[in-house]
Amino acid sequence: MRGLERRKALEARFSARRLVLGAAVGTALFATVFGVLSMLGVAHWRGLSPHADVLPQLAAALIAAVGEELTFRGGVFRVLADGFGTTAALIVSAGIFGLLHALNPGATLLSSVAIMLEAGVLLGAAYAYSDNLWLPIGIHLGWNFTEGGLFGVSVSGYRGAGGLVSVSLAGPRLLTGGPFGPEASLVAVAICLLAGLAFIVLALRRKRWIAARARLVLE
Repeated sequence: MRGLERRKALEARFSARRLVLGAAVGTALFATVFGVLSMLGVAHWRGLSPHADVLPQLAAALIAAVGEELTFRGGVFRVLADGFGTTAALIVSAGIFGLLHALNPGATLLSSVAIMLEAGVLLGAAYAYSDNLWLPIGIHLGWNFTEGGLFGVSVSGYRGAGGLVSVSLAGPRLLTGGPFGPEASLVAVAICLLAGLAFIVLALRRKRWIAARARLVLE
């Protein structure tokens, strides 16, 4: 932003309040996913895990959240929104985000579409609402850490030694997500889409949804 756009990176200005709020939202969303999977008889709780690796999981979640949000919401989404409007930015950035996750272990067409719809839409809408990267960073961090660090399941195809709680998943792949993890579950898609739609409504009410246009200027 400073080098190419000759302005301060206000979108990246640190906000502890937005970070904490985002982490709470991400944690609550994934906990809801597991609550629904448990009620459906898909998730089975087996008590505390003797193989928890919480700190490595937290570090991995933080690195992924900051790096991916700077790149996709701070870069791809923001530039497209400025040039073509928020709707186009949301569709394109979510599509690219999902396609890049197709390279992950255990990825399928379903998992890529799931990432587009749940993470791409939710995180893009959260950024549009807040106009600050620390809300989507917090959501991303809370989601990933709850998934891997607390429940010990695969995070986008990658699995650590274990989380604080030992949980097993058994049932149809459309519900468990298969080797890719619960992010590819239809339950996760439905819950995150609802949250994404809520952020879209909030962004519209705050008049932060940029209308469709075409004025991208390359300097």
